[in-house]
Amino acid sequence: MKNVKVLGMGCAKCTNTLKLIEEVARNKHQEIVLNKIDDLQEIMSYNIISTPAVVIDGHVVHSGSVPPRAKVEEWFNP
Repeated sequence: MKNVKVLGMGCAKCTNTLKLIEEVARNKHQEIVLNKIDDLQEIMSYNIISTPAVVIDGHVVHSGSVPPRAKVEEWFNP
């Protein structure tokens, strides 16, 4: 099970990223722990420049935009 965090302060792009990840994980029958992080200090601890950002199992895998669906699908390939 992957631990996935979406970092951002609640903008539309952050919300869309969260929904996209939920949808792709569900479609691929992947169980994930998905958290929305809006605490500025925690976001800053990942040394990202812009949000939304996606962290999987402690590693930043994307930042600065809503990731393309194909990229999200790659994250959940077996």
